[in-house]
Amino acid sequence: MTQYTLKRIGLFFPTLLLMTILVFVVMRIIPGDPAIALLEGDGGGSYTTQDLENLREELGTNRNIAVQYASWIGGILHGDFGDSFWFKAPVMTELGDRVPRTLELAVLAIVISMIFSVPLGVLSAIKPGSWLDLGARTFTIVGIAIPNFLMAVLMILVLVTVFNWLPPLGYVELWNDPLGNLQQMIFPALALAIYDMAFIARVTRSAMMEVLREDYMRTARAKGLSEQVVLTRHGLKNAFLPVLTISGWQFARLFEGAVIIESIFLIPGVGRILIEAIFHRDFPMIQAVIVVIGTGVLLINLAVDLLYGWLDPRIRYN
Repeated sequence: MTQYTLKRIGLFFPTLLLMTILVFVVMRIIPGDPAIALLEGDGGGSYTTQDLENLREELGTNRNIAVQYASWIGGILHGDFGDSFWFKAPVMTELGDRVPRTLELAVLAIVISMIFSVPLGVLSAIKPGSWLDLGARTFTIVGIAIPNFLMAVLMILVLVTVFNWLPPLGYVELWNDPLGNLQQMIFPALALAIYDMAFIARVTRSAMMEVLREDYMRTARAKGLSEQVVLTRHGLKNAFLPVLTISGWQFARLFEGAVIIESIFLIPGVGRILIEAIFHRDFPMIQAVIVVIGTGVLLINLAVDLLYGWLDPRIRYN
């Protein structure tokens, strides 16, 4: 297991470095000049060529791209992503409070999806063709077909028309008012979790139905074990490997969906500031957000790989 762990960690750092290179290069080759965006502002203000050159010199965007990358990556190693072009403040100062909010939204969404999807998939697998199985399959088809942003809009529409509820304008931090924070986050998390819930339930059903036909399941029943022990200890444990893989991928995907969901439900997280940074060509902020999210995705994939090796010894032996 130690050798397997070291190999996976050894792949993590080159992948992380490659991600930073791709993010930096792509941000430099896409159309648009942050200096022009800042000088024009929202009203398209006038400026001279000298003003443009001076601002490029101040921002450092007129330097060689290799020099810019070396300076940027050196700052990252010291925990400094530079200063935001638009917000006129250190990037990490702006992101410090927003990253935990987005992380809370993603964690709450994956917890909701796992709590409901795994039991739903198992019950659907052990009772194929029943009304429960038909209802579960209908839910998974509808849940996968509806995008997150549309689900969020429909949810707000129902909450407004039926329950007279609107997303609150003032955000309450979790550590200041846990109950108030949960009331604000539960509906965005549910809108974000429905797609994952449907997808994980579908994978759980498929994996569980395949496991139920295995010889060791019949052997476990022949030994006199109770049906609950057979299903949980022998069935679900072996069916959980593909579910774990999908759950890790879905958890990483939740960060992408949070960008839109946060804007719809007025949550001041990473997603909302990313949209503002893209609109204003704020390269340091965009790069920082993508690197933070990308690092989170890589860490999740690393954790899934290590759990895979722990659950299935055949993987780490190979």
